[in-house]
Amino acid sequence: MSSVPNAVIAIYPGSFDPITNGHLDLIERGARLFDRLVVAVLHNEVKLPLFTAPERVEMLREVVGSIGNVEVDCFEGLLVHYAVQRGARVIIRGIRAVSDYEYELQMALMNRRLEKEIETVFLMASEANSFVSSRMVKEVARFGGDIGGFVPSSVARRLHSRITGAES
Repeated sequence: MSSVPNAVIAIYPGSFDPITNGHLDLIERGARLFDRLVVAVLHNEVKLPLFTAPERVEMLREVVGSIGNVEVDCFEGLLVHYAVQRGARVIIRGIRAVSDYEYELQMALMNRRLEKEIETVFLMASEANSFVSSRMVKEVARFGGDIGGFVPSSVARRLHSRITGAES
């Protein structure tokens, strides 16, 4: 929690399996908008992630460690409960396309119903990242495609290693 009185804490939740340049763009922009940004990795094994939650937290910390007001954490359960626990007043969600908006709107309305004091802020993806998703990056990597423009280099190495079974 922030020690600054009335500091606005925001949560940027996601599975981040793996983190993409689109995620990183939203983290950097969110860090400029809010006093403190908590990047919260959802621990949900039902989704069958490629990387464990601790691995995803570690990757995130590697790539956002230089951003002073950003913290990486992990959570389970309802996002709004986690947000209340962290003292956050804002949830950040990224929007790439209209189809994202429809889903995110439903989630934002449900979250508001559960915790009326927490607002959801939608950030539009940059043009360069509007088509990038973790799922697509993993698919390109599985078929030997170049993912260098879609993920940070440290993440690309880990992803390649995980998919090929080779140590980096």
